[in-house]
Amino acid sequence: DTDRSRGLGDVYKRQISDPGEDLVRMCHEHGIKVESVPGPTAFATAMAISGMPSGRFTFEGFLSVNKASRTEHIQSIVKEPRTMIFYESPYRVVKCLEQFAEVFGPERRVSVSRELTKKFEQTVRGTVAEVLEHFRTTDPKGEFVIVLAGKPKPKRETAADEEE
Repeated sequence: DTDRSRGLGDVYKRQISDPGEDLVRMCHEHGIKVESVPGPTAFATAMAISGMPSGRFTFEGFLSVNKASRTEHIQSIVKEPRTMIFYESPYRVVKCLEQFAEVFGPERRVSVSRELTKKFEQTVRGTVAEVLEHFRTTDPKGEFVIVLAGKPKPKRETAADEEE
């Protein structure tokens, strides 16, 4: 299947889908550090250690440096339910997270990794607001991979709500 309109995650999901996703999420919940054996691409490594759903995702690559194109790209994916992966430079990572807070909301979950498989590898996870605050106070260095949670599904009404 090579239909590019469906997103890279759809094309490669069988190769990248990881049954260890639940184990990684539980490790994060219990404060256990997770490291990944390097793969051929930074996005796969970042996805594997993010703890985000990896069954279906979309690789968005680098956002444009042109403000209008960048804004248009972000607006086009505002309702995307799949996990989204972006590459970003250290010079624009704060601006990118600021735009994500504005468009996707400050409470959206995000994982930001830098220098994957290198000496100064780091991953910061939390809400967009929390991770943004980290990079406002810590000078961003290195190349970044941002893994952003997709739009949450609406919560189902409880049985009591349905009866009313």
